[in-house]
Amino acid sequence: MSDNERFGPGAYLTPEEAKEFHKIFVSSFIGFTIVAIIAHVLVWMWRPWFPSVDGYAMVNDAVQVASATVTSILL
Repeated sequence: MSDNERFGPGAYLTPEEAKEFHKIFVSSFIGFTIVAIIAHVLVWMWRPWFPSVDGYAMVNDAVQVASATVTSILL
């Protein structure tokens, strides 16, 4: 294969190889994006990022419970 058949300056792919790589790259990117969106929705359902009406009081209570639990285990 001659250098004239390569795609772009300094590239090592033929146009057919570049199209195949692009197809795989785009489908992988779309799959990753879908998984990331699903993960973000599930985390949002588990623990919303913005505080509720009570603010972060629930988070502070959870930290106090976790601190007491760790302290009782260690001591």
